[in-house]
Amino acid sequence: MEENKNKYLDSLIKTLPGKPGVYRYLDKEGNVIYVGKAKNLKKRVSSYFTKSHQSGRLRLLVRKIADIKFVVTDTESDALLLENNLIKKYQPKYNIQLKDDKSFPWICIKNEPFPKVFPTRNIIKDGSEYYGPYTSVKMMNTLLDIIKQLYPLRTCKLNLTPKNIEKKKFKVCLEYHIGNCMAPCVGKQTEEEYNKQIENVRRIIKGDITEIIKELRALMFEYAGKMEFEKAQTVKEKIEILENYKSKSTVVNPKISNIDVFSIVDSDDMAWVNWLKVVNGAIVQAHSVEVKKKLNETAEELLLYTITDFRQRFGSNTTEIVVPFLPDIEIPGVVFTVPKRGDKKQLLDLSLRNANFYRLERNKQRELVDPERHARRIMQVMKKDLNMNETPEVIECFDNSNFQGDEPVAAMVQFVKGKPNKKEYRHFNIKTVEGPNDFASMEEIIERRYGRLLRENKPLPQLIVIDGGKGQLSAAVKSLKKLGLFGKITIIGIAKKLEELYFPGDPVPLYLDKTSETLKVIQHIRDEAHRFGITHHRKRRDKKTMRSELTSIEGVGFATAQKLLRKFRSVANIKKASFDDLAGVVGKAKAKTVYDHFH
Repeated sequence: MEENKNKYLDSLIKTLPGKPGVYRYLDKEGNVIYVGKAKNLKKRVSSYFTKSHQSGRLRLLVRKIADIKFVVTDTESDALLLENNLIKKYQPKYNIQLKDDKSFPWICIKNEPFPKVFPTRNIIKDGSEYYGPYTSVKMMNTLLDIIKQLYPLRTCKLNLTPKNIEKKKFKVCLEYHIGNCMAPCVGKQTEEEYNKQIENVRRIIKGDITEIIKELRALMFEYAGKMEFEKAQTVKEKIEILENYKSKSTVVNPKISNIDVFSIVDSDDMAWVNWLKVVNGAIVQAHSVEVKKKLNETAEELLLYTITDFRQRFGSNTTEIVVPFLPDIEIPGVVFTVPKRGDKKQLLDLSLRNANFYRLERNKQRELVDPERHARRIMQVMKKDLNMNETPEVIECFDNSNFQGDEPVAAMVQFVKGKPNKKEYRHFNIKTVEGPNDFASMEEIIERRYGRLLRENKPLPQLIVIDGGKGQLSAAVKSLKKLGLFGKITIIGIAKKLEELYFPGDPVPLYLDKTSETLKVIQHIRDEAHRFGITHHRKRRDKKTMRSELTSIEGVGFATAQKLLRKFRSVANIKKASFDDLAGVVGKAKAKTVYDHFH
C-alpha cells in the first residue's frame, strides 16, 4: 500500500511545472493538511521527499501526504496572496495560523443621507464605509471622541431623506439643545454642510490631520478678519483639540506620509510580529501577533506571511514597507526598505520594542496560568543547546576552594528545573589529596558523590557542570569512567575567563550568546557553587584560627573560643582583656584559665 502511494506521488511530482504557484498536500481522507507557495513548484515540492528532515513534525507531515494539488500563478506575489487566502479557507493542521479579525471593531460611516459615524464589530455590505479594524479599542474611542468634539453629527436612527425633512416629519431632540447636533432633521443644517464635516471625519480617521489644521487656521483668520470673534474662537478650540491629538501621536518627521512598519522577534518555537501604520509621521494603527511555529519556519517566512495577512486584513495599500531585513520576494508597486539610521530606523526600533513588550506580556500570562511552563521551556532550550539526549531536570555543579593551598574543600549545589534545591547542597572536605591539587580533588569528590548515589540506588542528575576548564573536566571524567557512568550523564566544564563551555574529548569550546538562557542558568549554578564553597571554606578557616590560638589552651574548647571571639573580635583583644571582662563572657573558672595563659 505504502509502495503504491509513493509511486503515485512520484508520478505527480514529475509532472509539476517549474513555475511559481501554490501547492496543497492532502491526507488519505482528502483533507488539506498543508498549503505552501513556491518560486518553482517542481523543485519545492520534490525537496520534501528527497531531503532528510531534522524536524519530527516535518517527517510526520511527509508521511501523511497522500495527494498533491497545485495552482500555477503568474508571479510570486500572486502565489503569496493565494497561499494566504487558502490557509484561511482550509486552516490546515501544519500551517501557522494568525488570529482572525472578527472580534476587532471598525469605525463605520453609514451609507445614508446625513451619515452617522459609529463603532461596530459587524460589517454589512450595504455601501457603508468601514475603517479599521482597530486592534486598540482605546485608540478608536479616542478618535471618536475627537470627532464628536469637532463635529456635531447626528446619532439618531431617523430616515433623513430630503422628502421627509421637507414634510417636517421630525422635531428637534435633546442632542440639539445640548449642542451635540445641528438638527439637520428640521433643516437647520444643509446636507452639503453636513457632508463637508463627514469628509473631514474621513481625513482624521486616515490620519490626514495636518491639512485639516491648515484649513481650520485659515478659516479662523477669515472669521477674525470679519470681526466674527465667537466663530473664530470656536475654530481655534477645534485646532487646539487636533494639535493636542497630533502631538501625542507624532513620533517622527511628518513628511513620512504613508508607510507600514513590520518587525519580528524570533525564538525556537514562537515568533512575535508587530505592525505600525504611519501617516504623516503619526502612528494611526498598531497591532502585534504571536505566531506558533509548526514546521520550524524561518523568521523570513513568518514575516512575509504576516505582512501579506495584515495588509489584507487591515486594508493597507501603502507603497513602502519598512522591515528589519529584505524578504526574498517582490510585491508589485511596493518598495521594501531596511533603514540604517534616521526617522524610519526610529520607527523600526519602536516596532521592535513593541514586539518585545508583547512577547514579555504573553509569556507572563502563560506563567500565571502555568507557572512551570517557563522552566520547561528553558529546559528544552538547554537540551538543544548542549545537544543532550534528555532534558536537564536535575543539574549538579562542583567547585573546589582552598586558601593559599591550605584547607582544601569542595562544594556541590543542585538545581531542579533551573532553580536552586538547597536541601541537596553538599560540602566535601578533601580526604585523600595532600596539598593544593585541584585536579585530584575534583577526581575525589566526583567519585565520592556518584559512588554514594549508586550504592544507595538514588537518582542521578542529567547534567554535571564543573567549575573549571579542560583539566578539571578531565579529572571529573576519569571518575565517571571508573564508576561506569561516562556517556550516561552529560558533563561539561565552564571556564571563568571567557565563559567557554568544554565537552569531554573536544578541544574546541562552545561559546553561547551572552543573552542565552542556557548560559544564564549555567552561570547561576556556577556562581552559587562558588558562593557556597567560599562560605564553607571561611568557616573552616575560622575554626582553624581558633584552634591554633585559643583551643590550644588546656581546658578551652571550641565553644568557649567562639564566645570569646564573638565578644572581643580578635585574639589580640582577648589578651588585653581584664579578668572581670573575661569572666562576664565565659565565667570565672574559664576566665582564670585564659587570663593565666596570657599573663
